[in-house]
Amino acid sequence: MPRITFTPQLRRFVEAPEFDSAGAGTLLALLDEAFVRNPRLRGYIVDDQGHLRPNVVVFIDGRRSTERVRLEEEALAPGSQVHVLQALSGG
Repeated sequence: MPRITFTPQLRRFVEAPEFDSAGAGTLLALLDEAFVRNPRLRGYIVDDQGHLRPNVVVFIDGRRSTERVRLEEEALAPGSQVHVLQALSGG
């Protein structure tokens, strides 16, 4: 089962526990399951069009995903590890 983990910085603002998903075969399906678990999480990860926000980076099995728009095209293996990171900014 694919497992999704969210960065601790994001978890400071919204509940985003890691979980395994038996039904998620794509990044979009896995994120949608996370959004069902906590609808507030959606606004931190994707914009109004469903695209990854500029400050969000996703790693799948240690590889940075370059897909930011067509998340349904990013396939997951049954044992995939997905990490969702939110960039920090400051001055």
